[in-house]
Amino acid sequence: QVQLVESGGGLVQAGGSLRLSCAASGSTFSIGVMGWYRQAPGKQREWVASISSEGNTHYLDSVKGRFTISRDNAKNTVYLQMNSLKPEDTAVYYCKARRWSFDYWGQGTQVTVSS
Repeated sequence: QVQLVESGGGLVQAGGSLRLSCAASGSTFSIGVMGWYRQAPGKQREWVASISSEGNTHYLDSVKGRFTISRDNAKNTVYLQMNSLKPEDTAVYYCKARRWSFDYWGQGTQVTVSS
């Protein structure tokens, strides 16, 4: 089992920045891809960014150039640096980790961007 705990969400004005963290614990050996997803009210959860254990990254087009995903394998932690935030980035942000063929999710952290 892998437990994921997100932190770093909050309320920020448009144009501001936030840094989300997701710490993994439990059976962290062989965690592969880690990623961030978000779900806005009334919308489906969408993928935002992902990073492999080797550091290869991929981003949703709408966040490219504004968000940066990174990970510290020694600390079993993945980060999402979010700059130039827009009101449409408002959502609950979830961390996901894949270990073998299983996906593990965190409880989510709220990000609210005011205009």
